[in-house]
Amino acid sequence: MSNETIPELVRALLSRRGIEDEHDIATFLKPDYDLHTHDPFLFRDMQVALDRLFHALGSNERIAIYADFDCDGIPGAAILADFFSKIGYTNIETYLPHRDREGYGFHFDAIDALASRGVKLIITVDVGTTAIDAVAHAKEKGIDVIVTDHHEIPGALPDAVAVLNPKLEPYPFKGLCGAGVAFKLVQAALREGKKRKMASFADIPDGWEKWLLDLVAIATVADMVPLVGENRTLVFWGLQVLRKSQRAGITALCMKARLRKEQLTEDDIGFTIAPRINAASRMDDPDLAFRLLTTRDPQEAELLAALLESLNTKRKGAAGAIVREAKRRVRDRFRDDEKVVVLGNPEWKPALLGLAANSVVEERGGVVCLWGRDVNGRLKGSCRSDGTFSVVELFTTAKDSFEEFGGHERSGGFSVSHERVHDLQESLANAAVGLAASAPASFTQEVPQYDHRVTLAEVSRVLFNTISALAPFGIENPKPVLLVEGAIVKTIKKFGKENNHIEVTLDGACYAPVRAFDFFRQEDQFSFVPQQGTRANVLATLERDTFRGGLALRLVDILNV
Repeated sequence: MSNETIPELVRALLSRRGIEDEHDIATFLKPDYDLHTHDPFLFRDMQVALDRLFHALGSNERIAIYADFDCDGIPGAAILADFFSKIGYTNIETYLPHRDREGYGFHFDAIDALASRGVKLIITVDVGTTAIDAVAHAKEKGIDVIVTDHHEIPGALPDAVAVLNPKLEPYPFKGLCGAGVAFKLVQAALREGKKRKMASFADIPDGWEKWLLDLVAIATVADMVPLVGENRTLVFWGLQVLRKSQRAGITALCMKARLRKEQLTEDDIGFTIAPRINAASRMDDPDLAFRLLTTRDPQEAELLAALLESLNTKRKGAAGAIVREAKRRVRDRFRDDEKVVVLGNPEWKPALLGLAANSVVEERGGVVCLWGRDVNGRLKGSCRSDGTFSVVELFTTAKDSFEEFGGHERSGGFSVSHERVHDLQESLANAAVGLAASAPASFTQEVPQYDHRVTLAEVSRVLFNTISALAPFGIENPKPVLLVEGAIVKTIKKFGKENNHIEVTLDGACYAPVRAFDFFRQEDQFSFVPQQGTRANVLATLERDTFRGGLALRLVDILNV
């Protein structure tokens, strides 16, 4: 799409995002991989990390990849595993901590186990920035650590050989996910190997690392980091690679989930692929997902894809029960204007609480923290934010209430003592008051209600294709919200096993009805309660209808005319 042929609607939508310069428009609509990704050597510790890595390669030291158990750490571990496989290095293993038995973090017992197997170098993925004691313990065991991570830096760094984190200067883009940082290490290592004229790198074609962008795209979308800047470039091209992916596991997963691999979008990652990868650690063992992403055996891939499908079904049932209880308790105990919600139940499985908290946030906004009890009797929880407050800033302000905590602006995890858990609501609410008082004026500005005004007749494939020029959508690049004016509500019905989703058929009298829907919504949760035969204005995004085919509107709100 040349600048001369860019539709006016696309220009208008970009203008609403502050993109009006012709060069910026061209960059946004089709980012250039080589021009719009940053040099990996801009990471502060990249050269020292490479020196230690290549020393290990030259000495045939045992290397361990230590990655988080979610759909950022697991793809990141697969990126590094693919790299070592490509250069033919076999003295390596991967360690993914068990979500329930070990929890998030860089653990002493795991380090001891790796030391007993002769590991001399650990490369972390999506973990390690705050692991001061664990890195020191590894050093005592004779193990060097290279940290690749993207989490916030609340204080001093660990005494690792190198800490690769985009939030450290001078790296120019702060928003990479954990797998994105691991990718940058591979990108730099491939250049370094050729520079050193190492035989194992000689036959690797320039640009081979682009075949790893499918994993980067999965992790970037799944971890909900901003889809702007370098991330937009990585996901834009990562989706191209994903649609052509030769990974047996991706092919098997798409077949099992009834996805067309050649048409995969960021929505398919967010709503189908990522939940199945995450289901491995939430309901069983994260290694199942790692094997799915790295296996070259189609038969093994089919078995693993079927297992993850089954685990995801179980996960949905278990998470749904928590969501229903949490929403009921929120409605009973909290006012609508309370910005921070803390709820817990010793029977809740901590691995499912991030999903549940996110569902509550979608309904009421603000910050929602849920806690449960793990298999070892520890109280652990997850927190989600709609962006009103930074989760990490909240945690840091109320740090005395926690045993451990970590995360990002919109999500985080924590552990809390049995004594302090009862004070957590008050502590975080007070922290929010302090943060709100110190927030800049722009922090509280309302976002526009909609991006573009249309009639039902204009809801078409042409409009969808035009809007899709701005994809991939995500954090800081949301789907445009349409105001559909004067539609007649033809039918209203519930769907889903528990009838907890809503479907509204909109009629424009002279043209075909359009399906509009939303998950976990009831009629009385819209600004205007729809009734059959009434006329309404509808706020919605336009999406592919994966349920019935064609297009559908995803409801944001229903308004009175």
